[in-house]
Amino acid sequence: MTTNQISTATSPAAGQKQLDSGPVGHGPLLIPLERTWWQRHRHTAWIHGARLAVLVVLVGIWAALSGTVLDPQFFGSPEGVAKSLIDWSLDGTLWRNSWITIQEVVLGFALGAASGAILAYLIAAIRPLWDVLIPYMLALYSVPKVAVAPLFIIWFGIGLSMKVLLAAISVFFLVFLSTAAGVQNVDEGLKNAVRMMGGSHRDVALKVTLPASMAGLLTGLRMSIPYALIGAVIGELVASNRGLGFLINDASAQFNTSGVFAALVVLAVIAGVLNMLVNVFDRWANRWKPLGSGD
Repeated sequence: MTTNQISTATSPAAGQKQLDSGPVGHGPLLIPLERTWWQRHRHTAWIHGARLAVLVVLVGIWAALSGTVLDPQFFGSPEGVAKSLIDWSLDGTLWRNSWITIQEVVLGFALGAASGAILAYLIAAIRPLWDVLIPYMLALYSVPKVAVAPLFIIWFGIGLSMKVLLAAISVFFLVFLSTAAGVQNVDEGLKNAVRMMGGSHRDVALKVTLPASMAGLLTGLRMSIPYALIGAVIGELVASNRGLGFLINDASAQFNTSGVFAALVVLAVIAGVLNMLVNVFDRWANRWKPLGSGD
C-alpha cells in the first residue's frame, strides 16, 4: 500500500478510518469518520425510551391494582386521573388555574434566583461580611415557609404577589447558599494570576469568579425548581380561590382523589419544563468552562 493511501478497512466501534503514513514512529494515523444521526443520539434515545417504559410499567401496575387491591376512592386510578384532566380541559378549568400557577412559579423562580445569585456574588467574596451574615441566612433558611405564609397574607393579601414572593423566598436561599459555596471555592491562584497580569477587580469577577462558580449556581437553580412550585402551591393551599393548589383543595374537599392526582400530574409537567429550561441555560453556560475541565 503506497504512501498517503487510505485503508478501506474501518473499525465500526471506533468510527475511524486509517491513514497508512502517519508521523514517523507513531504508526498509522486515525481519522474520525462522521457519525450518523443514530450514532450521535443513540444513548439519549435509549434513556428517553427507558424512562417512558418505566412510566408505562408504573401506570400499568397502578391500573391493574386499582379496584382489586387499591380502593379508587382512596388511591384514585389512571382512568379517573385521565377523566379529570379531560373534563377540566374541556371546561377551561385546567388552563385557567394552570396559567395562574405558572405565573407564580416562573415569576417567583426568576425573582428568587436572580436576587439569590446577585447577593451571593456580592457577599461571598467579602469574607468578613460573609462571616457576619451567614448565621442569619442559615436561621432564615431553616424557618418553614408554610410558617411565614400567614404573615405574607397580612402584608400582601391573597393575590398573585403573595404567592410569587412565597415562591421567591423558597428559591432565594437555595440559590444563594449554592452560589456562595461556588464563589468561595474559586482557586485563589487564578485570581492572583489575573491580578499579576494587570487585571482589575472587574476582570477577576467576570473572567475568573463568575465562570468558576457557575457550577454552584446551576446546582442551586436545579435544586430550587421544586421549591418554587412548593412555595406557590403552599400559598394557594393556605388562601386562594384559583390555581392548581386551589384545585387540589377543591378536589380533596369533594374526596376526589383522582382529581388531586390530576393536579399533581400538571405540577410535575411544569417542573419538567422548568428543568428543561435550566438544562438549556446549562449548555449555554458550559461555554464559560475552562478548556480541559471535563464534560
